Amino acid sequence: MRSFRFPILALALTLAAQAHGSAPAAPIAPTVPHVDVRFGQSVADPYAWLRNRTNPEVIRHLEAENAYTERITADQKPLRETLYKEMLGRIKQTDLSVPVRRGRFYYYTRTEEGKQYQVHCRKAAGPGMAFDAAAAEEVLLDLNEMAKGLAFLGVADVSVSDDGNLLLYCTDTTGYRQYDLHLKDLRTGKVLAPTAQRVTSVEWAADNRTFYFTTEDPVTKRSDTVWRMGLDGKAVRLYEEKDELYRVGLYRTKDGKFVIMSVDSTDTWECSYLDAADPKADFRVLLPREKGHKYAVDHREGLFYLRTNKDALDFRIVTVPVKDPGTRDWKTFVAARDGVHVEGLELFKGFAVVREKREGLVVFRVLDFATGTWHEIGQSEPVYFASAGSTPEYDSARFRFHYQSQVTPPTTFDYDMARREKTLLKRQEVLGYDPSQYRSERVWATARDGVKVPVSLVYRKGLQRDGKAPMYLYAYGSYGYGSPASFDSNRVSLLDRGVVFAVAHIRGGDELGEAWHRDGMLMKKMNTFTDFIDCAGSLIAGKWTSSDRLVIEGGSAGGLLMGAVTNMAPGLFKAVHSAVPFVDVMNTMLDPTLPLTVGEYLEWGNPNEKAAYDYMRAYSPYDNLERKAYPAILVTSSLNDSQVGYWEPAKYVAKLRTLKTDSNDLLLRMKLEPGGHGGASGRYDRLRDKAFEYAWMLRQMGITK
Repeated sequence: MRSFRFPILALALTLAAQAHGSAPAAPIAPTVPHVDVRFGQSVADPYAWLRNRTNPEVIRHLEAENAYTERITADQKPLRETLYKEMLGRIKQTDLSVPVRRGRFYYYTRTEEGKQYQVHCRKAAGPGMAFDAAAAEEVLLDLNEMAKGLAFLGVADVSVSDDGNLLLYCTDTTGYRQYDLHLKDLRTGKVLAPTAQRVTSVEWAADNRTFYFTTEDPVTKRSDTVWRMGLDGKAVRLYEEKDELYRVGLYRTKDGKFVIMSVDSTDTWECSYLDAADPKADFRVLLPREKGHKYAVDHREGLFYLRTNKDALDFRIVTVPVKDPGTRDWKTFVAARDGVHVEGLELFKGFAVVREKREGLVVFRVLDFATGTWHEIGQSEPVYFASAGSTPEYDSARFRFHYQSQVTPPTTFDYDMARREKTLLKRQEVLGYDPSQYRSERVWATARDGVKVPVSLVYRKGLQRDGKAPMYLYAYGSYGYGSPASFDSNRVSLLDRGVVFAVAHIRGGDELGEAWHRDGMLMKKMNTFTDFIDCAGSLIAGKWTSSDRLVIEGGSAGGLLMGAVTNMAPGLFKAVHSAVPFVDVMNTMLDPTLPLTVGEYLEWGNPNEKAAYDYMRAYSPYDNLERKAYPAILVTSSLNDSQVGYWEPAKYVAKLRTLKTDSNDLLLRMKLEPGGHGGASGRYDRLRDKAFEYAWMLRQMGITK
């Protein structure tokens, strides 16, 4: 039961200085009576009106917040400009990605100095299918031309037909992650009108004339329907998933023989397949969904390879014959092992590469099918991040992978699986950067329940561990997504000013396997927040920093983390940057019409159940704001964000303004022009935003230059 009253809102937004030399007054949002009844309890939400973006007072309020933020941070403009120039100066603005062979072409992207976006290109392969740098370049998509007249451009699912003649790609021009599908004939350069809307994935059949795509629900944005389309533009619906807990996607096996439809929820996965050479075929379920069973599939030489968690919490890999995929006479390919999370598999004609994670670090194991022998690809640093690169050719004897660490820039290798030799293809050039001047390491914090939590650190050499160093502590801790110890050239501007950067690998991610995720979700979600607090306390006790110099950051579900820990231990942190934060947990999770909500019951809990409601209510940041002192807080978001509604951070800031008893910054910076969950789309625009955030964080640490 809800009570609404919408008077004409005379916003109390006095932005002018109240007296000469005084600080500008913060925007104060009016309250409008609004009451929900939950489990017999009346819950007031006087800022619910901020959700109605068609109300002009909402936009005026957000504009006032932006103006206030700009005034409060006006003295940081010189530092912002300095940071922007530093960060831009490290980037090789005109650059080229490592070319990738697909069939008879090599594909790559390039950037040009002064231009915001990438250009997608290809060149015909030379003799022996080698890359020929002198070959004529063919521009497939010039995003800079496509973006003319637009404030935002996102491009996804760029996919070329097997014969190299046709190109599928999707565009988003608002930041709402609502993609239109386009088809381009690369022989003529002709682009057809959008063939479909709200597209979430695409895949070609082997006939070079037929493709498949998935679309989302127009309200909830759940990917729920699979379509087949030919060059005649007629779409045929092949499948619709009715269960709101599940979402659909498409991919093709490495050998190109099968198109796979995945139907996944948080805890249950199901795969169906069809012969890519028979585009009129229907999808056939490989193994029917079974609650709690997660599996993915690839194919090689008449066998399906299943990565499965059946009888293996951290997964194992088994094979089943294509002729009888339903058999439970599984043959073990990779057995489950304690302390090893089997993350993925890449199959080649003569080799297989298994991606595993041990103690939070990715390890590649290679099998030579001809000899039956396994070996590992060694890495050079004790703390790093590695990921599989693009090796589209099934018959390749080379495996491409990417490598980086907190001190080593992104690096691409080709690995000869027969000769066991690594070839460096490219290390991202970072202008003026000397990795020998920095050090990274991993330490372990002890959580209050005795669990050891890894923390990755990077800093400039010469650091004195006397508790006086400023620290920037980041974490995420949700959905089983681990936070890698990766490189960021922008971060050098912080390290060179004496800042220690740290990543807390808290429960809720997958750094230490599936159990690490399970221990930070549903009715164990509180572990995520207490882990972060305990990591911060451990770093302070170890004299890496002190509370008055500790700035923390998280985004999206990491923004929930920021809100929760700030409520729980506000005196532990000097300042907080909360990006696109999921802070209004109860109102969002109680609204099934919002994107993501129902499917995420299995991650957060279903608040329509009393036990789950009470548990979630106990940590929801918006619901637990209190009258007390808080650290300085910067909240950033986008009006068009489809993942976390703009009103969540807007309501959070409005309510906190009425409760906080301190004089610390409480700032909201809302991107009102087109932008999405990740902010701006142009690379220079994103860099400007980063400079703003860094300048604010450094000032909170006491660093002004």
